[in-house]
Amino acid sequence: MSSHKTVGQSSRKKVQVSMVIRDEKEKRHRAGVNSLQYDPILHRLYSAGRDSIIRIWNCKNMKDPYMDSMEHHTDWVNDIVLCCGGKNLISASSDTTVKVWNAHKGFCMSTLRTHKDYVKALAYAKDREQVASAGLDKAIFLWDVNTLTALTASNNTVTTSSLTGNKDSIYSLAMNPPGTMIVSGSTEKILRLWDPRTCTKLVKLRGHQDNIKALVLNKDASQCLSASSDGTIKLWSIPQQQCIQTYRVHTEGVWALLATDNFSHIISGGRDKRVVMTELRNPDKSVVICEEKAPILKMIMSPDQLSIWVATSDSTINNWNINQKDWQFNDYCADTGNSLEMSTYRNTEPAQKILGGPAIRHCYVLNDKRFVLTKDNNNNVAVYDILKACKDCDLGQVDFEQEIKKRNKLVYVPNWFNIDLKTGMLTIHLGQDENDCLSAWVSAKETGLIEDDSADTKVNYGNLLLQALLEHWWRPMHADDDMDNDSNNGNGQKSTRGGNQYFSVPGHTPVIFSEVGGRTLYRLLVRDASGETEGVLLNETVPSWVRDIVVDKNLPKFIKITFHLLQYPTPGAKSLKKDRLVANDFIQVRKVAEHVFDKVLGGGSDSGSVAGGNAVSGGSPAGDRNRTNSNMDISSQAEDKIELLCNDQILDPSMDLRTVRHFIWKSSADLTLHYRRSSDKNA
Repeated sequence: MSSHKTVGQSSRKKVQVSMVIRDEKEKRHRAGVNSLQYDPILHRLYSAGRDSIIRIWNCKNMKDPYMDSMEHHTDWVNDIVLCCGGKNLISASSDTTVKVWNAHKGFCMSTLRTHKDYVKALAYAKDREQVASAGLDKAIFLWDVNTLTALTASNNTVTTSSLTGNKDSIYSLAMNPPGTMIVSGSTEKILRLWDPRTCTKLVKLRGHQDNIKALVLNKDASQCLSASSDGTIKLWSIPQQQCIQTYRVHTEGVWALLATDNFSHIISGGRDKRVVMTELRNPDKSVVICEEKAPILKMIMSPDQLSIWVATSDSTINNWNINQKDWQFNDYCADTGNSLEMSTYRNTEPAQKILGGPAIRHCYVLNDKRFVLTKDNNNNVAVYDILKACKDCDLGQVDFEQEIKKRNKLVYVPNWFNIDLKTGMLTIHLGQDENDCLSAWVSAKETGLIEDDSADTKVNYGNLLLQALLEHWWRPMHADDDMDNDSNNGNGQKSTRGGNQYFSVPGHTPVIFSEVGGRTLYRLLVRDASGETEGVLLNETVPSWVRDIVVDKNLPKFIKITFHLLQYPTPGAKSLKKDRLVANDFIQVRKVAEHVFDKVLGGGSDSGSVAGGNAVSGGSPAGDRNRTNSNMDISSQAEDKIELLCNDQILDPSMDLRTVRHFIWKSSADLTLHYRRSSDKNA
C-alpha cells in the first residue's frame, strides 16, 4: 500500500470516475519518455514516462534491468530530479501535481497541489537541497526538499516561495548548484532570471525566436546555455546580459541540452533526432554522436562521461558510447564552417537498450458500446472489453478498418464513457455525470452476462462497472443490509462490500477520481480499496451519484423514448388517429408489434385503441418474471401478423427503438413508426 499525504487540496467541483485498462505489471514505457535521472552510487536509472509511470532500472543488470515502477501520477510525468544523495525523487506532471518519492523504496511520500496547470519543468540546487517547479500556470514555486521529506500526516503544511512575472507558459528551468540564481524559459521567447534567495527579478534576456525548451546554468551563474524550438542554442553572459554565441548544429528545434561542468562542451538533441556534441569555444567543431529513430526529449550523461542515456518520444531508452575521440573531435569533426553539413555518425547502434512497449494510438468504439478496437504504433490490432476492464483478444497486424466493418453490429447503445489515449493505454472516463454514465441499459442475455434469461433481464453498463470498480470498498452497514453477507473490516466494525453478480474487474486496475476538466483528487488500485486509509479517502471523494449506485444499490432510471404510432397508409384506407406513446429506449420492435396486435387491432383478450401518451410495457431491471403463456402466444402471433416500418423500411423485430431512431429515423424529431398487417403489404 502506498502511503502519502496530500497538500493543498482544492475545493470540490463536479467529480468524474475514470479507470486505466492495463497489464498487471507494466514493465515497459508505452508513450515516450520525458526525463531521466541517474544514481551514480546505486547505478540506477530513473525514467519519467508519458504513460504516467516512473520506472527504475538497474544499469548493472542490462539483461533484465527493470526493477520497479513508481505509480501515483495520472498524466504525463514531465520531469524528475534526484535529491538528498539519491534518497528522494521529485516529479512534475501534467496532472498539475508535484510529488515527493522515497526513491529507494519506490513509494509516494507526499503530493503538492500548488500548481493550477500542467507542471512541465523542475530545477535543482544541490548545495541547498532546493527544488523549483514551473509550468503552464506561469508561476515558479521554490521547495525546500528537507521540509518536503519531513512531512507527516499530522503536519503537512508547506510554505513555499514563489516567483511571478512570467507572462507565458514555462517549459524549462535551471538553477545553479549553490542556488544563487534561477532562470526560466517560456513561449514568451525570453529568458528570465531571479535570485531565489530573495525572490527578486534580475534580468530578461532576449534573442530566441521560439519557445525555450532547455536551460543549463554554470556553477557560479556567470553563463547560461539555452536551447529553443527555433533550432538554435545560445550561450549567454549573465554579467554582460547578452548572447555571446549562437550554435546552429541542428536542422530543427532543440529540446534537450547537457553541458560539462567546466562548460567546455555541450551535447544537444531535439526534433531532428540527432545527438550532437559541440565545443563551446569553437562552434564549428561538432560531431554527431548518434541519430535516434524519434525526436529526442531528454539526455543524461553517465558519471564517467563515457556514455549518454537518451530518451525520445519513442519508448525505448538508448545508451550511446562517448569515447575520448569524441571529446577531442579528431577525425570525427565536421569542421566545415557549417555544422549542419555533418554526415559522419560516431555510433550506428546503441551500446545498451532499455526496450519500450507499444502505445495505443487509434481506437474505435463499436456500436455495442462495450468492445473497443485499438491499433498501436506497431500496427497491432486488439479488442478490449470496457465492461470487464481487460483486453479481450489480440488480432495481430490485420486491417483495422476491415475489422471495424466485420465486428460492428447494427445496434445503438448510448455513449456511457469516453476514451483518452494520451498515456498510450486506454483511459476510460465514465461520463461527466450520472446521466451520461448510466444511460446504457442492455439485455443481460444478449451481452453474454447470463446464458439463459427467459425473463429478459436488463442491466446497466455504467452501474455494473462502478460496482465492480469499488467492489472492495468497505462501508459501514445500514440497518436493513443483508446480515448474511456482512463481514468484519478488521476493526470490529460490521461492514459490507460491493460488487455485482456478474463479474469482477482486475484488482490492478487504477481507479481515478477527478474534477471534471480539472485536477485529480484521488487514485488507487481496485484491490486497495479495502484498506483503512483508502476507505477514509474514498468516503471523502466518491461523488453522491456514485455512492447512490454502489452503496445504496439504487438502480439507475430507465431512459425513455417518445414515439408516434400510425397505421401504414394504404389506398382507400381512412387516416387513423396518431398515437403518441412512451417506452423504455431498449424496448424491442416486437414489443411494439405485440402492443399493436393486442391493444390496437384487438388480437388479444382486451380490445380497443391506445390513448395518447400511453406507455408500452416490457423490460425492468429484474425482468418481467410473471410473463404468462398467453403473453407468449400474443408475441408469437404478433410477429407473424404485424409488421412495423420506419421511413418505409421494414423493421427487424429484435431491433430496439433507440437503434431504429439512430440508424433509420435519423432525426431529432419524435420517432414515427407505421404498422400494418403482414397480409396488407402487397395490397
